[in-house]
Amino acid sequence: MPPEARERYSPLADNPVKQVAEAPVSTFSIDVDTGSYSNVRRLLNAGQLPPADAVRVEELINYFPYDYPLPTDDRPFAVHSEMAPAPWNAERVLLRVGIKGQDVAKQALPPANVVFLVDVSGSMNSADKLPLLKSALKLLVTQMRAEDRISLVTYASGTRVILPPTPGTEKAGISAAIDALQAGGSTAGASGIQLAYAAAQQSFIKGGINRILLATDGDFNVGIADTRQLKSLIEEKRKSGISLSTLGFGTGNYNEAMMEQIADVGDGAYSYIDSLMEGHKVLVNELTSTLATIARDVKVQIEFNPAVVREYRLIGYENRQLAREDFNNDQVDAGDIGAGHTVTALYELTLAGSKSSVDPLRYAPQASAEGPLGNELGHLKLRYKQPGASTSQLIDFTLQRQAIKALDAASSEFRFASAVAAYGQLLRGGKYTGNWSYAEVRQLALANTGSDPYGYRGEFLRLIDLAAALGSKPGS
Repeated sequence: MPPEARERYSPLADNPVKQVAEAPVSTFSIDVDTGSYSNVRRLLNAGQLPPADAVRVEELINYFPYDYPLPTDDRPFAVHSEMAPAPWNAERVLLRVGIKGQDVAKQALPPANVVFLVDVSGSMNSADKLPLLKSALKLLVTQMRAEDRISLVTYASGTRVILPPTPGTEKAGISAAIDALQAGGSTAGASGIQLAYAAAQQSFIKGGINRILLATDGDFNVGIADTRQLKSLIEEKRKSGISLSTLGFGTGNYNEAMMEQIADVGDGAYSYIDSLMEGHKVLVNELTSTLATIARDVKVQIEFNPAVVREYRLIGYENRQLAREDFNNDQVDAGDIGAGHTVTALYELTLAGSKSSVDPLRYAPQASAEGPLGNELGHLKLRYKQPGASTSQLIDFTLQRQAIKALDAASSEFRFASAVAAYGQLLRGGKYTGNWSYAEVRQLALANTGSDPYGYRGEFLRLIDLAAALGSKPGS
């Protein structure tokens, strides 16, 4: 059995096309994870097309920062919408909902209490695991300030506090503690999580950042190893005001399913570190969004107007779906936005008058576009909580049909996000992208790389080429 065959991914079925007449409301939790993109990159660079379940399209789209305008009011984020024909099907309209979080300079961040929870079990004993992990964490140490505190907790057959809370200015001592880590033994991950929460609680900073960074391949084999039980443990612990993010490492036995799900319930983000460059992206370039939360439990709900929209399909976010009644229930957990984060969601719409995927019902009442709401395509609502608040706030506005532009008149950011969405769907089998090819994805992406200060978009072009080459191999 090839090593990758032992990797674990959550089963993922594409969101179906929904009929507005039958289900006019779509509700989901936002997602700022990016781990799927870097994991897909790792597989492609190893000469292998990723399994469909490893491709979460929204994480591919959200890997890239987008140049959306910042909020101009006192809200923690701004919401923008844009609409144009779908590149892969001119009879469909793409609706983009873009969120831009208020940015915070590194020096203006609240004091941070960060606990590194590091897997030092035997399974971490390879170059792409513990050695890479140590190098990545030391990048974060260089960013720490005098008011920040770093603790280091390890787990293997047992658990240990290697480094008690240490000021961020003591970089040499923190780096030496990281350098001394060695791999060996079995993996008591749940015990390590409990000890990390205890360490974070001990040095809790009221009004500050309190976060655990769990760095592992996810291969827990002692104590609680069941993902559902781990999620229950973390759901209970997050009530303390301490969040947990996951940093995935390694190949072969990688348990991506667990890494993504426990970060979700831990009010954190999931990142996969396949190289030191990715470690630099997550822990240096995006430090403020990795550590500081500016909005919690962010939910999106759109009610589509059946007189204007016949069908819709949410691209990605398959495991972030919420029930309609969850939107107003402040007890229901949802995704969090970090400082400076951009979040993008895309819907593919079939407008009234266009050819639909499903035959209309013969006996259903027909909605009329006449009247005062005839130009409204839908009603967009978002709910979010301020950090530390228990009651959500509402943002809402209508989507107007006349806002639909021609594709070549849409923003470069819209078109680049569309190219990434097409790429992700092709990697998942291309069920909804018709005859569109990787060559067409590349052409659209290349024309819309825009400002690319870190080279992420340029690298994406190379990943399109890799997928095209691997997809054309005999027997693939």
